[in-house]
Amino acid sequence: MNSLLQPLQNVLEGTIDFEGQKTSETIAKYGLIASAFIAYFVAWSLGSVKYSMLTFGFGFLIVLLITIPPWPIYNSHPIEWLSVRRVKKE
Repeated sequence: MNSLLQPLQNVLEGTIDFEGQKTSETIAKYGLIASAFIAYFVAWSLGSVKYSMLTFGFGFLIVLLITIPPWPIYNSHPIEWLSVRRVKKE
């Protein structure tokens, strides 16, 4: 059973580094702020809360598609861990 799920697990594991996490968070923050401003101006110009919510929802989905998958740009600074040192017991 485990061998059947291994390819799916490799795709869904989603490893990103610390710089990638920071980049993803920044994109999400500014993307949601931009979506809110655009939705506000759509509501103001059309006078409809419905179109405002649709505009913000569309912007939210775009932000989700950009930030949630583990794109290669989010893993461009991999962490290099130190090797294990053996300690002599006396």
